[in-house]
Amino acid sequence: MRWLRFTTPLVLLATLAAPVSAAPAFDLDRATIPDLQRSMDHGRLTAARLTDMYLARIRALDGRLNSVMLLDPTATDQAKASDRRRREGRSRGPLDGIPVLLKDNVDTAGLRTTAGSRALMGTPPAKDAFLVQRLRAAGAVILGKANLSEWANFRAAKPTSGWSGVGGQTHNPYVLDRNPCGSSAGSGAAIAASLAQVAIGTETDGSVVCPAGMTGLVGHKPTLGLVSRTGVVPISAEQDTAGPMTRHVVDSAITLAALRGRDPQDPATRAVPANQPRDYRLDERSLKGARIGLWRLPVLGPDVDAVMTRSAEQLRARGAQVVEIQMPYQERLAQLEIPALLTEFHRDIDKYLATRKGPRDLAALIEYNKSDPLERTCFEGQELFEAALAAPPPTDPGYQAGRRELTDLAKRSIDETLARHRLDAIVAPTNPPAWKTNCATGDNDIIPSSTPAAVSGYPAVTVPAGFVGELPVGLSFMAGRWADGKLLSLAYSFEQHTEARKPPKFLPTTP
Repeated sequence: MRWLRFTTPLVLLATLAAPVSAAPAFDLDRATIPDLQRSMDHGRLTAARLTDMYLARIRALDGRLNSVMLLDPTATDQAKASDRRRREGRSRGPLDGIPVLLKDNVDTAGLRTTAGSRALMGTPPAKDAFLVQRLRAAGAVILGKANLSEWANFRAAKPTSGWSGVGGQTHNPYVLDRNPCGSSAGSGAAIAASLAQVAIGTETDGSVVCPAGMTGLVGHKPTLGLVSRTGVVPISAEQDTAGPMTRHVVDSAITLAALRGRDPQDPATRAVPANQPRDYRLDERSLKGARIGLWRLPVLGPDVDAVMTRSAEQLRARGAQVVEIQMPYQERLAQLEIPALLTEFHRDIDKYLATRKGPRDLAALIEYNKSDPLERTCFEGQELFEAALAAPPPTDPGYQAGRRELTDLAKRSIDETLARHRLDAIVAPTNPPAWKTNCATGDNDIIPSSTPAAVSGYPAVTVPAGFVGELPVGLSFMAGRWADGKLLSLAYSFEQHTEARKPPKFLPTTP
């Protein structure tokens, strides 16, 4: 058995029951955060050198990916400060000295935060988002900002994921003419290419897990309330959350331990139960005896279904019982979700814009996009903006009834399925093979597996499961509220025994 135990966000308290896999010290693709920390503790590596290595990779590789929008000019100084703390015996824990990229909808004081829109390229935010404060308190090195789908893919009816007016188009590092999926596209592409150890993504429905699945990563959408949303450009307070994107499950567990915390400005974080465990035990035997429900989703095609068949065999080989299931209420969820999000976006984006200099509300954003031709170079539409402007207000009884039904059915879809089949977790394919990026046609995205966890506010963890040709496919683990630790451990067990991830080859295209 190999496990890590984290009992506070800032301090690594437990030891390894067995050595972490002997990866080459500076193989950034394979090295976990514990590997890097051990190298720094033993003097074989410094945070400054690690930061320089990642900055060098960004300079060498990101011209092909366009995933990193902005570098923090203080990154090297942050790393040197971490090295001083380590020399003086004041290390802040497992994230100290670890380079992290932030999706560019997460506020950073004095560093441009745009949500991909040229409308926000002026004055930077006045203060760090709460989650950035948590990362800095843990000693993380903020490398910079990752590109994203503009406004988190909530502008046009048929957008192209990974494109923004500020950052241009991000490419999938596995096959460069393929799409990285979801609004956290730059975060996914950058971590897949080993341009940082960790990235922070955000999700309303699919925007952490889909880019993670499509770029061969671990992506964790936490239970709503574990991670503060204050200072994060919103779509909907009812569904938004931020979460880690990493190459290894253990790195996601470490990062979540640092991110989580009660924020006086975010009511959802105050709802976290006082007895909610604060440690994440990752046990590679956790699949043994677990009952897992497999939601196949054949709509994603026979090649993805073949990956799911192999995944079921691998789960059974680790001692899990796998039963085939169907998730109820999915058609009704699809009918209700967008109308609710339109009302919530108008409410929440106006509230956020009031904290920034620039357009003050959604109506002003719409007018800005009409005036700036560079905002229309990939796709012209802002149909979702316009529909949100015309949507009923949050006080509208029809909206309130629809949101209640939507959230209730999403929770029931998971809770009832877990209870009916006596399951520990549900698994489903995270993504189809990446489609070709095409501004003229927009996304070809079919990612229904993200919706139940996203709408309910329950956790989901995706982990690499296999490939269709050269294109990665992820396996998503879902369960009930506050089941984050259980899902991380199940995903860790699957990861350790399958080793399905392969580093990208940066192929220009495939047949």
